[in-house]
Amino acid sequence: MPAYRYISQHALTGEILSWDLPLSDVEFGPELNGPGSLRAVLEPHLAQLVPPDAGNALLYAERDQRLLWGGLVWRAEPVEGKYPIEASGFSSYLARRRDLHGDLAGRGPYIGADPSKVIQDVWAYCQEQPDGDLGVQVDSRPSSLTVGTKEQPYSTKAWEAPALAAVVRDMTALDQGPEFTETVDWVDGAPQRRVIVGWPRLGTRRSDISFATGINVTGSVPVLFDADQYAQVVVGLGAGEGSAKVRTTDAARNNRLRLESVLDAPGEKSSDRLAARVRAERARRQRLGELTAITVVDHPAAPVGSWSIGDDVRVTVHDQWGDWDGWCRITAWTLHPAADGGQETATLRLARPYSA
Repeated sequence: MPAYRYISQHALTGEILSWDLPLSDVEFGPELNGPGSLRAVLEPHLAQLVPPDAGNALLYAERDQRLLWGGLVWRAEPVEGKYPIEASGFSSYLARRRDLHGDLAGRGPYIGADPSKVIQDVWAYCQEQPDGDLGVQVDSRPSSLTVGTKEQPYSTKAWEAPALAAVVRDMTALDQGPEFTETVDWVDGAPQRRVIVGWPRLGTRRSDISFATGINVTGSVPVLFDADQYAQVVVGLGAGEGSAKVRTTDAARNNRLRLESVLDAPGEKSSDRLAARVRAERARRQRLGELTAITVVDHPAAPVGSWSIGDDVRVTVHDQWGDWDGWCRITAWTLHPAADGGQETATLRLARPYSA
């Protein structure tokens, strides 16, 4: 059975407050373009322990000496004889921080800027302010996208004091914009905290791991069949006005009733790039049947921790309703350590694959 350990650390000084915090009812995990979360209960009879200081303590989850999750404790309050603890990943801190100087203290306004660089600038601004350094490193891959124009630069105003998390959301909300997630690892005996910014995607298509009912998928796995998202014909509308608008159509016949969809890309000036995007969109929409979540156990077909946020993985479902086999993208996962003689499980939140 895997060995778990939960470690608390002072957010500013880095002092380790507890090397083995006794937590129960634990669940934790990361997510795509978000902080992820941890929920647990501190044993109430351990009066000699000081609960993590909400808003000022970091909490890590370790499995078999490998750090799998880290974040900031936001709530620790006794409730009916229990002491529940709630924590979120490091990027949750950006929701409690504001741009008080405007344009991230002169890093903007942004004209033709790489949105990945803007995310880096957000963290740099956040952590250069007094008592604001979480020690988070940002690993970023440059993108070919741009944000802001001479006519409409991307700018934040000091008098509006926007949340730093809102600036990051603006960047990830761009069409085909960058994606981020968080990781932690031991480096020279200390926890290293990182935000990974990827473009054009996080994760990759994984042929080395798989999930299937009867092997490593447990419980009921409902497959959603929703024709609202289905289409064999996709029309792409790019830049321009009226008859000068860049426009392309990708269609396929498959002995089903014709259904159409529009991909609106007003910033796309290249007909070749628009055509490629429309082809990918048509292939994605033509895939009928979708899984939103599965619960899995540790298994050689896909050991716990072998997958990453953003990965496309193969899932096979056999149940009383029929058979389904296809690719799904992992957008979040939550690990449930074994308790009271139970079994360790992980819940994977899924979406349509990144590519067909």
